[in-house]
Amino acid sequence: MNVLNQPFNTPYNTAPFSKIKVEDFLPAFKIAIEKARKEIDAIVKNAKHPTFKNTIEALEFSGQELDRISSIFFNLNSAETNDEIQKIAQEVSPLLSEFSNDITLNENLFKRIKTVYDSKPENLTQEQKTLLDKRYKSFSRNGANLPDDKKEQLRAIDKELSQLKLKFGENVLAETNKFEMLLTNKNDLSGLPEGAKEAAKQLAESKDKEGWLITLDYPSYIPFMTYADNRELRKKLSLAFGSKGFKNDEFDNQDIVIKIANLRFKRAQLLGYKTHAHFVLEERMAKTPEKVKSFLNELLEKAKPAAEREFKNLENFAKDLDNIDQLHKWDSAYYSEKLKQKLFDLDDEKLKPYFKLENVIEGAFKVAEKLFGLRFEEINDKDAIDYIDKYHEDVLTYKVTDDGGLTAIFYADFFPRSGKRNGAWMTSYKPQYVQNSHNHRPHVSIVCNFTKPTKSKPSLLTFNEVTTLFHEFGHALHGMLANTTYPSLSGTSVYWDFVELPSQVMENWCYEKEALELFAKHYETNEVIPMELVNKIKESATFHEGMQTLRQISFGLLDMSWHGQDPSNIKDVKAQEIKAFGDTQLYPNVPENCMSTAFAHIFQGGYSSGYYSYKWAEVLDADAFEYFKEKGIFNKTVANKFKEFVLSQGGTEDPMVLYKRFRGQEPKPEALLKRAGLLK
Repeated sequence: MNVLNQPFNTPYNTAPFSKIKVEDFLPAFKIAIEKARKEIDAIVKNAKHPTFKNTIEALEFSGQELDRISSIFFNLNSAETNDEIQKIAQEVSPLLSEFSNDITLNENLFKRIKTVYDSKPENLTQEQKTLLDKRYKSFSRNGANLPDDKKEQLRAIDKELSQLKLKFGENVLAETNKFEMLLTNKNDLSGLPEGAKEAAKQLAESKDKEGWLITLDYPSYIPFMTYADNRELRKKLSLAFGSKGFKNDEFDNQDIVIKIANLRFKRAQLLGYKTHAHFVLEERMAKTPEKVKSFLNELLEKAKPAAEREFKNLENFAKDLDNIDQLHKWDSAYYSEKLKQKLFDLDDEKLKPYFKLENVIEGAFKVAEKLFGLRFEEINDKDAIDYIDKYHEDVLTYKVTDDGGLTAIFYADFFPRSGKRNGAWMTSYKPQYVQNSHNHRPHVSIVCNFTKPTKSKPSLLTFNEVTTLFHEFGHALHGMLANTTYPSLSGTSVYWDFVELPSQVMENWCYEKEALELFAKHYETNEVIPMELVNKIKESATFHEGMQTLRQISFGLLDMSWHGQDPSNIKDVKAQEIKAFGDTQLYPNVPENCMSTAFAHIFQGGYSSGYYSYKWAEVLDADAFEYFKEKGIFNKTVANKFKEFVLSQGGTEDPMVLYKRFRGQEPKPEALLKRAGLLK
């Protein structure tokens, strides 16, 4: 029998990756869908009067096998994909979309849910009330009240959307993998740090090439754009990066972007909403597109003068230094780094020796232990009785415990490979939930793309990579410390503009002396990072904050321009983008480049109409960390409140209610503006 369709019988019920064959997935999905259908039928055919237990709870715990297979498969499709997996994804996605619609559009099932919902049962816990409300809305918001002909239209739209989103991501990955810049003249490496040169040489060797290989993967791309003196080569690399999906070739995403935006709009209209953004934001803290736009525009008003000042300074600096008349996007990281070094005498290369990957991981663990009492034990011995199987040899696996026993299983996957998409994310292989009095603990994973060790050096992180690791680890803690009854309300299953609070708040510890001293130690001498460098990190934290804020706002406005209006008149992706970026543009437009065609957050991931939430959550995180700073960054009382009212609660209550329980008040935006240096 297919290994995926039976109990795993592994330590901690972890995924048996080494026993799963790619060809197992399609038949396993089909079997699991059938099993889930039968579970739904049993709920619908139950002769007893609908109750919370026999309808809402039964539905919540149905399809667990299918959910498990899906999480394993789609996580592999992001972190360790190949042509075969991508082909299966294209076959499976419409099946899953159809099955999901079969549930949502099942009239008899909805009748039972509506009966429970309308009866307003009084004996429910807060979590049960939330689940009932969420379950009812998930049906009504996805077409349960539609007439049959419109339900069929909805099915067709959902099926097409699921395939288009996959195709979009495949094209971006193919474009990333296709581009290579092989340098054979040593002079072309001028300005690059030794570590970046060594990594480029090693990459070339791994592909049997002579010279130095630069790619669009972040650990290759970012050092080159930041340090390479050769402006023409920076331009070449920047154009390649910025034109992903925008070359009118087999991997072009322009039509796909327009199709996705229009299908989402049609879907929203079908369901009685003005736009896709109106549909999405109904279930967010922000509630409406108007609120999002006014939030972004208010920030824009505060950040723009600072951004323009910073840009002018950067222009003058580049002119004085290299007689550059017009700054372009490919000059941005290069001159910013030079100016930062001049102003703060702070160079990422000076910092990197203090941020050996293994030490930073250990540091994140120590911070979690001091705050929340967690302990992390790496499990790496293949012969050990509790060995945790992995999908790639680079993956690290940990057992996480506290005084009460097992808290979670944690996977960490840090280096780029051809089967892995760019960026960094947290995900889960198994949610936390309580069933039959047993608290099933979660299996959580973080995936990043950091600089690999070379022959002479371990993996040394830039400070930006350090904050990225802490960010994803914050999401992971949200998953690991989950303590709810129902899986769909557990961990990071919260409003999208609340989900970034635990991740962004964790980044703050990277700037604090008390925390840095736990892990920022020189990889050769073990010397703790000198205080003067810590001060420089803190001083430089708001460097170009106006420009950074403007950039984030521009992405949020671009997202809203695709989803907060009727897109049916948009014929030209690039023209639409230029319009959306109008108020936030500092650098000259680059005709060959387009962001939308590779904007995976909104066209492939779950951030459509939600990109603003990074900034929204920053208001929450700055306000939350202010509380920690008032009481001490490792204050147990504050940490326990954060764990009890935010991290463990998942989506069981309205996020603002949870936040106020933790903080005692609503968040104040002043904390963010103060931290960003935008309040005078």
